[in-house]
Amino acid sequence: MTPAVPAQRTVRQRFPVGHPCGSRPPTSTPPFQRAQGVAARVVMDLASDQFLVVNDTRHH
Repeated sequence: MTPAVPAQRTVRQRFPVGHPCGSRPPTSTPPFQRAQGVAARVVMDLASDQFLVVNDTRHH
């Protein structure tokens, strides 16, 4: 069995959890980026208390 290559994350944008518009900015960004061909998604970084818009890229 070949070991899986770990995915590298590229942080596209950062939003503080206490953003004045709530979670709307981070959740509205990935669909826009996916329309441009970027596989983006939102994750929460607990250490920095931020929402991160990331895309996973595999390096061979």
